[in-house]
Amino acid sequence: MSQNPYYAPQGGHPAQSQLLTGRAVFTTAYAVLPKGVMQDIVTSYLPFWEKTRCWIIARPLSGFAETFSQYIMEVAPGGGSTRPEIDPQAEGVLFVVEGELQLTIAGKEHILQPGGYAFIPPSTNWQALNISNAHVRFHWVRKAYEAVDGIETPPPLLLNENDIAPTVMPDTGGRWATTRFVDPSDMRHDMHVTIVTLQPGAVIPFAETHVMEHGLYVLQGKAVYRLNQDWVEVEAGDFMWLRAFCPQACYAGGPEPFRYLLYKDVNRHMKLGGSRL
Repeated sequence: MSQNPYYAPQGGHPAQSQLLTGRAVFTTAYAVLPKGVMQDIVTSYLPFWEKTRCWIIARPLSGFAETFSQYIMEVAPGGGSTRPEIDPQAEGVLFVVEGELQLTIAGKEHILQPGGYAFIPPSTNWQALNISNAHVRFHWVRKAYEAVDGIETPPPLLLNENDIAPTVMPDTGGRWATTRFVDPSDMRHDMHVTIVTLQPGAVIPFAETHVMEHGLYVLQGKAVYRLNQDWVEVEAGDFMWLRAFCPQACYAGGPEPFRYLLYKDVNRHMKLGGSRL
């Protein structure tokens, strides 16, 4: 049984003797990127980041999921960036899964350890450095902030999952819970990044079908997930990417809790296309 509640990819490269067959799939309703595809050859590099590579596991795609991007960042000792975000409209959430990240926001330094969460508003001066002797790995979710006249932009927020009591879903006997870093009724926020935990044998008991787009990165455990019309086995290190209205449900397997980092867009009117008279 794994003792680490946060799975982090390590990269590498498969041997020539390995079979090609895998679990990766991309459909019109969802995609599954299993942990085995996160090898060295598919990493990317970003402007103004030193000693850093990343796995880009979601990006806006016309006709699919259009609201967000998600990276798994890997920063070597001495690496990082003093100019990490080049888009002034982008807000971000960082979630550390391995190592320690020195995050500086508006001149104030913070150390994020595993379970550490940071919300970074748009047009914020921030830096992210690895001053430790080991690699740091963290998720970086980015979204273009949707400002609303009369609603202020939310301030930076730094928390750790271990300091937050999960909210138990009704009528589940504690088997299904969500760790929320932001109050769902706070209209300043137009995206939520949460952690969902299902105990072994727990279920999401109906096929959720809703307007929110999702990124689901499995931090721990395993499950059988319903995605559109398919049942898919997933485990720690896998990523599921769902467009709006993709039906979804799951059965959590054992022997440990099934936990995933969840992105969804919230609290805004739907953008209307076509001619506006």
